Amino acid sequence: MQFDQIGRLPKTGDNVAIASRRLEAGTRIEQDDLVYSLIHTVLEGHRFACTDIAKGHPVLSWGFPFGTARCDIAAGAYICNDRMLTALSSRDTNFNLPEQANFEDRIEPYDINVDSICCGSQVERYEQPGYFRGFDRGDRGVGTRNYIVVLATSSLTNSFVRALVGRFRHVRTQYPQVDGVVAVAHTEGGQENPNNLEFVLRSLAGFIVHPNVAAMLAVDFGTEPIHNDLLRHYLSSCGYPISQIPHRFLSLGNGVDLDQSLNSAETVVRSWIKVANNAVRRNQPLSRLKLALQCGGSDAFSGICGNPLAGWMARELIRHGGAANLAETDELIGAEAYILQNVRDRWTAEAFLRKIELFKQRVAWHGHDAEGNVSGGNRFRGLYNVVIKSIGAARKKDPQVRLDFVIDYSERMQKPGFYFMDSPGNDLESVAGQVASGANLILFTTGNGSITNFPFVPTIKIITTTGRYRLVSDDMDINAGRYQDGIPLDELGRESFDLVQRIASGDRSAGERAGHAQVQLWRNWQKTGPNLVDSRRDHCTAVCAPNGQAISVRPASRLSTTFVAYCTDRGFATDQVAAIVPTSLCSGQIARLMAEQLNDRRHDFPGVSRFVSFTHTEGCGVSGGSNERLYVRTLIGHAAHRMVRVGLFLEHGCEKTHNEAMHNYLSEYDISADRFGWASVQLDGGIEQAGRKVNHWFEQVLAGLDAPLEQEVGLDQLRLGVLAVGTVPDPIGGILAELSATIVTNGGTVVIPCGSDLMRSRAFCDSLFEVPNPSPSLDYGQAACHPGCHLMATPTEHAVEILTGLAATGVDLILAGVHGHPLQVHPMVPVIQISSHEMPHMDLAGLSTNTSGLPTRVLDKVLDVASRRYTPMLVAQGYHDFQMTRGLLGVSL
Repeated sequence: MQFDQIGRLPKTGDNVAIASRRLEAGTRIEQDDLVYSLIHTVLEGHRFACTDIAKGHPVLSWGFPFGTARCDIAAGAYICNDRMLTALSSRDTNFNLPEQANFEDRIEPYDINVDSICCGSQVERYEQPGYFRGFDRGDRGVGTRNYIVVLATSSLTNSFVRALVGRFRHVRTQYPQVDGVVAVAHTEGGQENPNNLEFVLRSLAGFIVHPNVAAMLAVDFGTEPIHNDLLRHYLSSCGYPISQIPHRFLSLGNGVDLDQSLNSAETVVRSWIKVANNAVRRNQPLSRLKLALQCGGSDAFSGICGNPLAGWMARELIRHGGAANLAETDELIGAEAYILQNVRDRWTAEAFLRKIELFKQRVAWHGHDAEGNVSGGNRFRGLYNVVIKSIGAARKKDPQVRLDFVIDYSERMQKPGFYFMDSPGNDLESVAGQVASGANLILFTTGNGSITNFPFVPTIKIITTTGRYRLVSDDMDINAGRYQDGIPLDELGRESFDLVQRIASGDRSAGERAGHAQVQLWRNWQKTGPNLVDSRRDHCTAVCAPNGQAISVRPASRLSTTFVAYCTDRGFATDQVAAIVPTSLCSGQIARLMAEQLNDRRHDFPGVSRFVSFTHTEGCGVSGGSNERLYVRTLIGHAAHRMVRVGLFLEHGCEKTHNEAMHNYLSEYDISADRFGWASVQLDGGIEQAGRKVNHWFEQVLAGLDAPLEQEVGLDQLRLGVLAVGTVPDPIGGILAELSATIVTNGGTVVIPCGSDLMRSRAFCDSLFEVPNPSPSLDYGQAACHPGCHLMATPTEHAVEILTGLAATGVDLILAGVHGHPLQVHPMVPVIQISSHEMPHMDLAGLSTNTSGLPTRVLDKVLDVASRRYTPMLVAQGYHDFQMTRGLLGVSL
């Protein structure tokens, strides 16, 4: 076969080529005067040697070394490193892999040479710049959209803002100039002393004054580490033009009546809608457009066509006087020389390199390096290491374009030109920073077919191959694979830039038509130095590893009390649900949408009470190691929970924890993968096709299932999570201790998170434990396999993260003593909330007086919930959230 039919050589002089399709072992290739045969089958996007490479010599792509030959490599050899072979071994490749890697990764620190820096000029501007139609917001910039935004100042109000926005689903039908009322919910601001405080405040401030926002309501309780008063002060002290946008800061306060607060907030938002509907699009110069350049689910062709196309459009916009923002710091490691080929000045070059080094340092504190950025999907699609990924990612900066500015995460872009913004490679975290910096349009390159969208800024998705475009065309906007098919880059660039102008002027992107979006800020990191760990969490790390054995407690009375449970093939359960388990953050919102649609038909499925999803922000773009094991354990704990009668794993398709990886993890836990359904957003043909597959699978599996059988059982079959949030009055501590001892004495299971405020209650600990200060018996999210009392290690103080870990241990329900505002509950495991004070939305309140008989009263409430005679108040209202902890060593990559 002729080389140009089956291979791509990024740059003349490269000694390895990219296979443009799968090539079988034995294929003979003619390349110029050289003829050679492939020794192994080579997957599409993977590299093969196109000339002999001597041992110790560099392996080159785009003219840059990404590896060093371990041995003499013959032309036609499959180029592979150890990580690639490991990644492929977890996939069903149906061909024989090489037995050994033939190159070592080459990741060398870039040593700045002042004399080598090219301080050039920026591309020449057009004399007559073009226009798009947008909303003039004065000093805030020009909007490409007209949204009203409800912002959770911290993650503790996520459920509130989602519930509020749910009241405005159909606003566009009545007010066509309003693009929608959207929620911005995230994971940050709910833990004490966050290391990312500046990042969070700067991001939230940037969201509030963003030109795509017509009005903004920020919601807190007022007691969080990051709250409205702090945010208001930050906006004022840093000079954000807050006076130029209709806004309100709403503090719910303690003892909040959520229904009343929702009604009040709805009134505020409705008062803005008519005004926002009067906004008019007018011609605006393209100099007011600011692009975010982003990539996700990258493959070997991202650097061949997708990223160069995005770079072409960024160059075009800069020629019109606009701005473009390149991000993802760790995805430029190894490509520093390319980025600095044209830079404004030495100071800018040094600032860029300082950001690279600081990122490496922060990651190293947690025992990781930037190589953890490369996901399983990246490797499967031909990106061997972070250097080869970075060399391709850097192509979002056109060679003619000068690097003008280096800014911090979420720092605002004030001038035209080309920016680099410090951020992690995690797509969602990086995009959020670019939006906060003022980007009013996002160009998102993807090789695998990532479906990421942001709530109030359009995302234009550029896919890299025609084959993938055909597979997921409904979710993509631009097929950059046409460049590989022979369309000149300039022609494709002009056509694509025209689409950019139309979408900036109001045409809907594919992601907007799909109707889903996510927000994730740069997540907090725990360690701030090589040996620094928060001493307050030391008790949660356990001196010795948790052994799963129950902890001794003081005996209590024997009871003949019973409750009504469901009989399952895995024991007794208090409910039977159908679960959609997203294997990563990128399939999370799709899982949520699918569960909501199926719940509209839940009466068609008598075998389950409802459909649930576990929408989270992990599984990709985060370090591996202990953090990944914690994440997988927690996810599998939910999928294998006795409440889950039928469950389906939904992958995005390019994440670290894809479906095949989950198969392997389930095997490690001795759980049959055949128990579950499996679907893929990317490989099944996009959101709509995957949705059809998920619906069909549940229809088939549930068609023959009747309502589960019930049986009266004793306390030995009860598994209860117990915790407290806030100050624990002695009466509450005593009640929870007596209740826990009673359940354990009668053969049941109680799991207590050791990071809970309950463990600081003398009334609780002295009354329950036989030995002072017991060590954890379970890791976070570890299944409680033995009955009795267990302490679960909690490397977090976040209430929702604690609830998530508790549910993964297998508890049937959770009992929470609450002081202050109510908790967001778990989406599957019921949470009963009790308080010593009179508070709305408590299932039992005012427990500080007349304590006689209270343990029995609380137990009765627990058994009513276990028997499905009573539904906790906030469970009934769907006031839930779900959030994974990253532990002590997780860090964004």
